Amino acid sequence: MTKILITGGSGLVGSHLSQMLAASGYDVRHLSRSVTGKEQFPTFEWDIAARHIDPLALEGVTHIIHLAGAGVADKKWSPARKKVIVDSRVESTELLRQKVAELDVGLQQFISASAIGIYGADTGDQIVDEEAPHGSDFLAEVVEKWEAAADHFQDITQVAKVRIGVVLSEKGGAMVEVLKPVKAYVGAPLGRGTQYMSWIHIEDLCQIFKYVLEQQLTGTYNATAPNPVTNEALTKSLAKATGRPMFLPNVPAFVMRLMLGEMAQIVLGGNRVSCEKIQSQGYQFKFTNVESAVNDLLTAK
Repeated sequence: MTKILITGGSGLVGSHLSQMLAASGYDVRHLSRSVTGKEQFPTFEWDIAARHIDPLALEGVTHIIHLAGAGVADKKWSPARKKVIVDSRVESTELLRQKVAELDVGLQQFISASAIGIYGADTGDQIVDEEAPHGSDFLAEVVEKWEAAADHFQDITQVAKVRIGVVLSEKGGAMVEVLKPVKAYVGAPLGRGTQYMSWIHIEDLCQIFKYVLEQQLTGTYNATAPNPVTNEALTKSLAKATGRPMFLPNVPAFVMRLMLGEMAQIVLGGNRVSCEKIQSQGYQFKFTNVESAVNDLLTAK
């Protein structure tokens, strides 16, 4: 049986992906910083700072899906927080690489999460694909280092990197944050509102990870839906789906910068990202327009 070790398995994407893979008959296990014994999946402890992974975690593992990393929007970007964001991705990847080699794990594939932030905070209306130049801002530098660490697995096994866009889920992430003011009748586009948000329904995102695994794909793939929308269009879709009005003026960019500091670039910038490469490999999206994605999530089960 294919045995898959997932880091970040209890997070928004990891929990959905774990359920999907387990339902398809895969043997799923997690790495976690703490183990309570009450976890749904077999869970093993790791400590990145101490350079430790429970050896049992890697026993018989054929695939690693590496999702772990400190949330980039959880706290303001102080120098200390920036270091945590980088180290949680790079050092964790390097630790996995070290232990896989030391324990001579018969790994068939290493799949790493990545992010469309590699293209830069704001690429305007230009459509960017996997070959587009990288940005020079903080998040672009984070993703470059993250992917470089993942590439160190190439002398051991096949490597794939999934550049994740704006994940839409009713359980957390960007959509829930945008929904809060909308539901409170104070929803409004941010900044100019015309910045693109390359979104993806969480179901499609997890199906892409599964597709990369099952098709044994290598290389880098954007995980964004075929029709990116502007910040204003996404906000209006959420307002319509929840029956809330949209009559307030845009929230000025300077207000967002006062509130968030440098981190405001996440919401004030945007990328219009192409998913043609993963489609050319045969992946078919379930949700191709934001209205159907939002309606599916907000009328969810």
